[in-house]
Amino acid sequence: MLLPMPPTDSLFLLAESREHPMHVGGLQLFVPPDGADAVDVRRMFEAEVEKDEVAPLFQKRPRRSVATLGQWAWDKDRMFDLEHHVRRSALPQPGRILELLQLCSRLHSSLLDRHRPLWEMHLIEGLQDGRYAVYFKVHHALVDGVSSLRLLNKTMSTDPDDQGMPAPWAPLPSSSPRPPREGSSRPGLRQLAGETAGLLPALARTLSNAFAEQSGTLSVSAPKSMLNVPITGARRFAAQSWPIERIRRIGKASESTVNDVVLAMCSGALREYLLSMEALPDAPMIAMVPVSLHGEEGGSADGGGNNIGVVMCNLGTDQADPAERLDTVHRSMQEGKELLQTMTPLQILAMSALGVSPLAIWPLLRLTGSVRPPFNLVISNVPGPRQPLFWNGARLDGLYPLSIPLEGQALNITCTSYSNEIAFGLTGCRRTVPHLQRLLGYLDAELVALEDAVGI
Repeated sequence: MLLPMPPTDSLFLLAESREHPMHVGGLQLFVPPDGADAVDVRRMFEAEVEKDEVAPLFQKRPRRSVATLGQWAWDKDRMFDLEHHVRRSALPQPGRILELLQLCSRLHSSLLDRHRPLWEMHLIEGLQDGRYAVYFKVHHALVDGVSSLRLLNKTMSTDPDDQGMPAPWAPLPSSSPRPPREGSSRPGLRQLAGETAGLLPALARTLSNAFAEQSGTLSVSAPKSMLNVPITGARRFAAQSWPIERIRRIGKASESTVNDVVLAMCSGALREYLLSMEALPDAPMIAMVPVSLHGEEGGSADGGGNNIGVVMCNLGTDQADPAERLDTVHRSMQEGKELLQTMTPLQILAMSALGVSPLAIWPLLRLTGSVRPPFNLVISNVPGPRQPLFWNGARLDGLYPLSIPLEGQALNITCTSYSNEIAFGLTGCRRTVPHLQRLLGYLDAELVALEDAVGI
């Protein structure tokens, strides 16, 4: 039976082209259990493939026809082939992290097959340090970053001796239906009418903030930069982790949030990177920061779907002092959050759509690169599992996100926290963002500079 696709999900299919893949991904590193090696981990995954058990979410494929009036819908793949989706790769020697990131860059550049469910998992062996790697990619129409991490969390255990965990694509153990949370029922006509009537005041507040160059869901002050040009479909990926406690200490000393410090690290790194290219704009760069609207459970019944709003953040890249940049970021994010608190979820989604709409309009009018962008890049911070996780005894040792550069937005920075670390995943257009790896060094230098600035 065809299930209508929510408009927020179908937008990712409508926006996709060969030059603009719309899937997100994740790179996971596993340490084999005691007495085992990477080959044993591979055999565990292969045993799960042989079971041929797949959750309903991962059997859904997109389809549109006369029956759906030309709109995208979800349909069950009646000829599902698990071995098409779960693939095996081996790294060339010497099997360093560099070779792994290069492989992930290539895998992340190719489109998913729309005639099949929109996901792939690549089992990767050959790392010289004995770990085992898994690269997973899934179309943003199927799940967003928060939903993806929640699904991952449910297929792992905090107990290293637990040997009963399912494969990431397998059905989860059955459980009794969760009773609806108070206030979680669908809004009635009266509530929808009230929210719709509130759109005009919400729009007025949004425009007022934008023209006052304050934060909100809309920006009119982003400068042109080398990142805001037409892009190609080829990707380059770089990633690194830092102890989250270092970031927390900076936040505590400066009365900022962890996310503020993450954004300030990105601000300082971008400033140095663009200075090295002689391409730093005079005006401060603006980041679009996605904000999850999921509740504690959230998402659709099968764990998929998208539910996000946005805040536009002034990164203060025009300021040389790291403490001043952090203060600018903190104030900008605080103003944006205060504005969102005055809106309902429907109003947030509507205003957020307005804020990102130029990304769809500019390419149609061939204005990308010739007019000011709505923002300069996307920086996302997705909270991940707080405790060390294991999959049938194999310890999850690293969790690195890969995301989506957009037309006119050649660089995406996505961060994911896991256990006691926070990982930065940099995904860029291969042609537009040269020497992407250098940004990791600049991020490290900025973390040290922020520690010095707050007296740590």
